[in-house]
Parts: sequence; structure tokens; C-alpha cells
Amino acid sequence: MKALVLASGGIDSSTALAMAVKEFGNKEVMALSLYYGQKHDKELEAAKKIADHYGVEQFFLDLSLIFKDSASSLLKGSDAQIPEGSYAGQKSDNGLDAGDGSDGLISTYVPFRNGLFLSVAASIAQAKGCEKLIYAIHSDDAAGAAYPDCTPEFNDAMKRSILEGTGHEISVDAPFVNMTKSDIVKTGLELGVPYELTWSCYEGGEYPCGKCATCIDREKAFADNGQSDPCRKS
Repeated sequence: MKALVLASGGIDSSTALAMAVKEFGNKEVMALSLYYGQKHDKELEAAKKIADHYGVEQFFLDLSLIFKDSASSLLKGSDAQIPEGSYAGQKSDNGLDAGDGSDGLISTYVPFRNGLFLSVAASIAQAKGCEKLIYAIHSDDAAGAAYPDCTPEFNDAMKRSILEGTGHEISVDAPFVNMTKSDIVKTGLELGVPYELTWSCYEGGEYPCGKCATCIDREKAFADNGQSDPCRKS
């Protein structure tokens, strides 16, 4: 069984990569890391460190032109500042949540990013002879529709589309779709994932900012497991 893992360099995808290597062996696992116009390169640098750690073949692809018209605050082409605070707090502060979880998108949402990533990855995976495509969406990002392309409904639809579109050759696996980031960190700690090599912060400083939503989620995940984030400045 050959598997392709979408590898961003963060906690979630690094844990998924570790799981794939444990299950299939590093010679049967490939990592695909995508540049889409992020304001910094630190997560791609982290993705390379993680792939090197596990000894897996890695591919990089530039998709930034596709998102050149996006106003997402994550992208270099946007003048918007990365917001501080949790995802739920951002939606509440900006009047985006009417209680049904469907009421607007936060500024760090990149239009249909995971849909594009999976489509590109499926094409590469099939060309490389892989049978499985693994990505690391989780329930915290799906909560309140902060990122609608992280929901179980989205995952189910993409699984069906890719299975059909590849002649049933590629199956999509989202092992954390119903798990929290705290659950993922617990799994990764048991696997010995070198989280000190990962990067999650939306900012590109020497240390994580500790204020953006992904930093807040990451710090909580480690705390829930009785640990401190190894990347935080002491």
C-alpha cells in the first residue's frame, strides 16, 4: 500500500504522516507540501524537516496564482492583519455567528483550499501509484463552520468524488475528522512525533505569536495533555 500525505508542517499533518509511516513504512509513504501564497515560509520549512525526519519522499508545488484574487488574511497579497483570538471569538466579535454555525467566514479562510489541495493531491497520488490519500482535517477547525472545508460533510463528498474520479483507485483517509487537536496531540505524543520541528502559527516570527487562533488551539492541545508547546518561547 502506497500513501500520499498532505504535509503542511503543522501538528495535525505531521501526526498523520507519523501514523502513515508506522502503518506502511517510510518507503511506501510520500509527502506533498503546497505553497498557496502564505505570508511566510515557516510551515513549509517545518514540513521539510518533518519529511526528512521520517525519511519520506517529498514533493513541493506552488498553487499561489490560483489564490491571487483572494482577500484571505493568510495570504501575501492581502493587506488584512492576521486576527487575534479564538475562531469562535472572531465570529462573535464580527457578528458572523447567528447560532447555526453557517453565518459567514472568518478572515483566515482561503477559498475552497482543501478542495483544491485534495484534487491536486489525488492527481499526483494516482500518477505516483498511490492507493491512499491522507489529510489531517479535525473537528476543532470544523466547529462553527470556521473552515467549511474541514467538516465531515465536506470530507464525505470529496471521498466520493475522488474515489469515482480515479476509477476507484484512490481512497481518501481523514483519520482526525471527528477528533480534536488535543486528541491528535495525545496520539502524536504516543508516537513520538517531533513536535519541536513543527510550525502552526499564522505569523512568521522566530517564535509562535501565541495570539492567533491556531496558536491558541495548539497551546490548549498541549496543555490538555499535560505538556507545554515545545516551540513556545520559555
